[in-house]
Amino acid sequence: MSLEKKSQELTPQRIHAMREQAASAARNAYAPYSNFFVGAAVLLENGHLVTGCNVENASFRLTTCAEQSAIARAVIEHGAHIRVVAVAIANADATVACQPCGACRQTIAEFAEGACRIFYPGEKGEPGECTLADLLPASFTAASLQ
Repeated sequence: MSLEKKSQELTPQRIHAMREQAASAARNAYAPYSNFFVGAAVLLENGHLVTGCNVENASFRLTTCAEQSAIARAVIEHGAHIRVVAVAIANADATVACQPCGACRQTIAEFAEGACRIFYPGEKGEPGECTLADLLPASFTAASLQ
């Protein structure tokens, strides 16, 4: 197995670590309006793990979601050609389900393939998992512009 493939391997331990990193990032969220603190951990194709958290704004439209902040940080740190292979989401209230919102699904799709795995808190806090294609079966892509 190549070093790059090994760095992307989604073992149970790596998934657990991603969930833990997302939970840690959620503790840094700025959510004075909703009190819904969310963190995300994004695993890149090169094996790096990048985290982000939600940052709210009094003008709700300007709020940045955790997944979007993690991807923006990944672009800043690793360049515009990043590829996302997995995303883990956590929130401070582990009993509340928390999948990526529609805007985050599209943001993830910009940097990932449909097989990208998404890990999130499901109903009553049990671990949930799906692919990006499950969440966004008809994503808007550059190819759809041609």
